[in-house]
Amino acid sequence: MKIALLGYGKMGKVIEKIALERGHQIVLRKGSQDTFEGLLDADVAIDFSLPNVAVENISECLNHSIPVISGTTGWLERYEEMVQLCNEKNGSFIYGSNFSLGVNIFFELNEFLAKMMKNLTQYNVSMEEIHHTQKLDAPSGTAISLAEGIIKHTNYKKWTLENPNNDEILIDAKRIGTVPGTHSIFYDSAVDQIEIKHTAHSREGFALGSVVAAEWLVGKKGVFTMKDVLGI
Repeated sequence: MKIALLGYGKMGKVIEKIALERGHQIVLRKGSQDTFEGLLDADVAIDFSLPNVAVENISECLNHSIPVISGTTGWLERYEEMVQLCNEKNGSFIYGSNFSLGVNIFFELNEFLAKMMKNLTQYNVSMEEIHHTQKLDAPSGTAISLAEGIIKHTNYKKWTLENPNNDEILIDAKRIGTVPGTHSIFYDSAVDQIEIKHTAHSREGFALGSVVAAEWLVGKKGVFTMKDVLGI
């Protein structure tokens, strides 16, 4: 499989390593100043870039019938625009706030727990996410996905980064050292606390998941998620 890497920072380099180990070829390594030369040779593109260029990267792929995986966060106010473009072009697109297999299992666990806790109003829910200091967006896309999973099954209406109202989930977003990603969800009452937590040890889990998603997407048409890829 010929892969275009859109974004060639630390994640892009880890994706390259894993893709090569799985027998794939890299035909484009696009940094912030590079062109799209080589994109049309690709079977699929993987975008781990920056919020301000993700939409351009995804659009370029969809406009040229290149299936595209995006793990870039911080641009989701334009997600529906990309979905519409994908459908108009009969393209192939997966966005994931997190491509780690473990995190996607954690997403399911989070929603299952939220359903159980819905009517236990003595518990207040809050979240903490910790990432490396180079991460630009806060809260993380993963944290937002987790919050949305809780909101879907409870009486909470939205999330906030400070001073929550009764219908808001507080997300404490921390940027510390080189932490790859830690997400915790707390249900607190006067008598106890329930906590679920996912801790990433390296970027390799995210990179492997994105390559697996790319392998899965080639030959398919439509807008998909990691649930489709993993069959969960």
